[in-house]
Amino acid sequence: MRWLVTGASGMLGTDLVDRLGAEHEVRATAREDLDVTDPAAVPAAVRDVDVVVNCAAWTAVDDAEAQEPDAFTLNAVAPQLLARAAAAAGARMVQVSTDYVFDGHAAAPYPEDASLAPASAYGRTKAAGEWSVRAEAPDHLIVRTAWLYGAHGPCFPRTMARLAGEREELTVVADQVGQPTWTVDVADLLVRLVEAAAPAGTYHATSAGQVSWHGFAQAVVASAGKDPAMVRETTSAAFVRPAPRPSYSVLGHGALARAGVAPIGDWRARWDAAAPTVLAPA
Repeated sequence: MRWLVTGASGMLGTDLVDRLGAEHEVRATAREDLDVTDPAAVPAAVRDVDVVVNCAAWTAVDDAEAQEPDAFTLNAVAPQLLARAAAAAGARMVQVSTDYVFDGHAAAPYPEDASLAPASAYGRTKAAGEWSVRAEAPDHLIVRTAWLYGAHGPCFPRTMARLAGEREELTVVADQVGQPTWTVDVADLLVRLVEAAAPAGTYHATSAGQVSWHGFAQAVVASAGKDPAMVRETTSAAFVRPAPRPSYSVLGHGALARAGVAPIGDWRARWDAAAPTVLAPA
């Protein structure tokens, strides 16, 4: 099977290319290899592949508030071009999306068909990307993930571990709840969905269970050999950012169950497995 992976130098893209390994023919493209906003370059890149996985995205959540048109170009126009080209080539289109397409005010895990209500520019542009993929490529998989961490880019655990080595106390919000998710697990799930010929539609690629940022920080600090009690609780009101953060980012996994595809395991067990790699010295 021939795969095109965009955003292949990013945290998720790197792990996806590694996961595909020698089992598949992979064309891994970074920004310098393929301009995913170029209407001429995209069809040429997609012409002879079986699967297109779009990991390229504008992920600077706060910057998107002031630069929404630029974020829209990368998060909505580029997926549209890729999806249109994939459909023309008879390739399956896989679009990576986010929990930010929801408002973050739920009290139970968001099902895959929950109404979209993004509260930020980033969320609006990613929601538009979902709509464009659905419109352009009937054979699509939209895969939402959240709270990503990994060994190949900046992420919350690596930041917390570094700060724990520099400070006597850390302060982390306890009123935002989600599912810390390892990019290795997301990459594996993306491949398993395609290999299982999962029905076209929307799926959630997050770990099971839930925890606050504060609780996750405590787990990270413990893995780094420090006392988790050094992590103190605070609220979102103390850390006002340009873009609002969802207070509840827990995603349900019903579509995976219906497709017969195993979900990712519990966040704590997966963090214990990931920690040695994610926190390894660069």
